[in-house]
Amino acid sequence: MAKRKSGHIVEIKNLTKKFGEIAAVDNISFSIEEGEIFGFLGPNGAGKSTTLSMLATLLMPTSGHAIVNGFDIVNQRDEVRDSIGMVFQDSSLDEELTAFENMDFHGRLYRVPAEVRAKKIMELLKLVELDDRRDSLVKTFSGGMRRRLEIARGLLHEPKVLFLDEPTLGLDPQTRNRLWNYIKKMNKEKGLTIILTTHYMDEADRLCDRIAIIDHGKIIVTGNSSKLKDAIGGDVVTIETSGKEKMEDVLKGCKWCKSTKVHDGQITIHVKDAGKHVPEILNMAYKHKVKIDFLAINKPTLEDVFLHYTGRTIREQEASSVDHLRMGARAWGRRG
Repeated sequence: MAKRKSGHIVEIKNLTKKFGEIAAVDNISFSIEEGEIFGFLGPNGAGKSTTLSMLATLLMPTSGHAIVNGFDIVNQRDEVRDSIGMVFQDSSLDEELTAFENMDFHGRLYRVPAEVRAKKIMELLKLVELDDRRDSLVKTFSGGMRRRLEIARGLLHEPKVLFLDEPTLGLDPQTRNRLWNYIKKMNKEKGLTIILTTHYMDEADRLCDRIAIIDHGKIIVTGNSSKLKDAIGGDVVTIETSGKEKMEDVLKGCKWCKSTKVHDGQITIHVKDAGKHVPEILNMAYKHKVKIDFLAINKPTLEDVFLHYTGRTIREQEASSVDHLRMGARAWGRRG
């Protein structure tokens, strides 16, 4: 395989994917370092899976360029595919085969030599704690066991990059935690670059060395989770009141409020030294006859980062994305 010219194992420049007039991925550019866990964080319909599909050569970009492990995703598709492992959002296992047979079939497709294939399969099944179920049919596996098997299968041909599309979607909290531990372990022990998509804030926070927040096909901001939270500044004050609009107007003159957002029936204020300023907030509300039903002070979370940069929460954006897709579908129907 060709050597890369830098430590960037993935390089993306002006990558775009359009479906008709809708830009699912809109002119994005960034790079990913070898050996890091990189996460795409955003609501459903934001462009996360479409980006992964282009990097994995499953979708052709409308425009722009991307390099994976030194290979172009358009002109060197076979080399890119040899360099990556892919775990899809929907299961792609054969339920009528055993765990070992699913792994073995994958190994044959990737031309893993017979003399090493069986040994590698057992090593990986042990890694994800499925070695005792090697001869069990996949249709007897739980959702968490299937995800673990798919991850093990994706590692069989020793890829340089592993793509995980919503790896813990639909799993219970205990299984999600176990899967997070496996992902961290693989990254640490094998030096594997892992790129995942998620709309779970805690998943991005727990797993990712760096995060790209993506919304409506655009990269809004990238960075380390801690730095992203620090960048929005200070503490987060959340207020619940029946007079949201009036309270928002009151806060417009606030010189020490870094930002004020109304969302999900609440007002969120970013402010430094919130404990010092809360009495002033209460005093302003009292003077303007606004009754505050609830007030809380917290440190910023990734949800607050998303709200800060987009003006809405991920839940609100998901609802907006669904409406956007429906309008697009209706427009295509009329054109057809």
